[in-house]
Amino acid sequence: MNNNLLSKRDNCRLCESKKLDLAVPLLPTPVAEKYLSEHELNNKELFCPLDLYMCLSCGHVQLLDIVEPNFLYSNYTFLSGRSKGLVEHFKNYADEICRKFKPLKDELVVDIGSNDGTLLKFFKNHDLKVLGVDPANEIALKASKEGIKTIPKFFDKNLAAKIVEEHGKAKIVTANNAFAHMDDLKEIMEGVKTLMKKDSIFVFEISYLVDVIDKVLLGTIFHEHHSYHSIKPLKLFFNNFNMELVDITRNTIQGGSLIGVVQIINGKYKINNSVKDTLILEDKKKIDKIETLKNFSKNLNNTKQKIKSLFDKISEKKKTIAGFGAARSGTTLITQMQIGNLLEYMVDDNEQKQGKYSPGDHIPVRPTNYIYEKMPDYLVILAWVHSKNIIRNHQKYLEKGGSFIVCFPELQIISKN
Repeated sequence: MNNNLLSKRDNCRLCESKKLDLAVPLLPTPVAEKYLSEHELNNKELFCPLDLYMCLSCGHVQLLDIVEPNFLYSNYTFLSGRSKGLVEHFKNYADEICRKFKPLKDELVVDIGSNDGTLLKFFKNHDLKVLGVDPANEIALKASKEGIKTIPKFFDKNLAAKIVEEHGKAKIVTANNAFAHMDDLKEIMEGVKTLMKKDSIFVFEISYLVDVIDKVLLGTIFHEHHSYHSIKPLKLFFNNFNMELVDITRNTIQGGSLIGVVQIINGKYKINNSVKDTLILEDKKKIDKIETLKNFSKNLNNTKQKIKSLFDKISEKKKTIAGFGAARSGTTLITQMQIGNLLEYMVDDNEQKQGKYSPGDHIPVRPTNYIYEKMPDYLVILAWVHSKNIIRNHQKYLEKGGSFIVCFPELQIISKN
């Protein structure tokens, strides 16, 4: 595999300081979404460092090793619209933003990293004009065909200027989890600011570092996620662009996320108490201290020992183990916990992944009904954010004597009894 696909930055993504410390060392991991067809199994795969660093100047937590974006997003298979929970979340999100910030009919909403346009459909229902930007070509094309005009490119300030020229300024600019996916956040913010008027808002949703640490959310760590955000460093970052945080809402999506709203300083909206409350929480939890991250690393290692020990015992008893969910999080979990050689196969509802093999360990992916044909003794849930739904939808598997293994936030075995 071409080493041009990997580069390493030497400064903080938010404040550009070079005072960076390795906070959470992890094993090099294959790129999470690169499931392989049979004829690709002998190709050399790219294993990339997945270590988390903390900036000692501003407290931002991030990956420094960058996978080349065109490689990362080619043949991308994740679709927001496939997740019932995410669809419902995006509906509530759009409704709430419109309720709080009252955009006028036909004002423009631009979504950066818009995927299949699921969020924009809900803004469109509020009589707003919508425009998506997403680098995953096939997905952008699909969204445009379904009535959500989407530009199939990476967002930057040049593209922002072009959007303003063709569509005018936006009332609302959104970036959902995409804000963690971007390496050059300075360029992105310059682009966002280009799109904004005095009374515009920038709304971003991020996987929240407090939740990642509190709930030991290992599955949120993969190469698409360059940043593991908290509010304290972000507040300083936005201030550098003459922008300010005005509102923060936490939710449970993807294990624990945060929606922040930003305006140009002294804009139309009053700063909500939620901003101050979040900063107080982060201070209390010492979220910007390297020791906090190093304790998280210790917790991960303890969990790894427990998981390895459990899987070894199951294996010694000659019991079968399969995986549920060919998810992005699963690649991290399998690699970091070193359990790939113990999984006979994994199942997934996504037809694009069925018949393929997992990156790195080459575990075959089968349709979900395969579990009822084979009845493995144990099913380890790799799509950890969907654990409750998976267990609820597969009571039949439990009734027939199977057991689910949930690894995070704590190790549990769930059986009929």
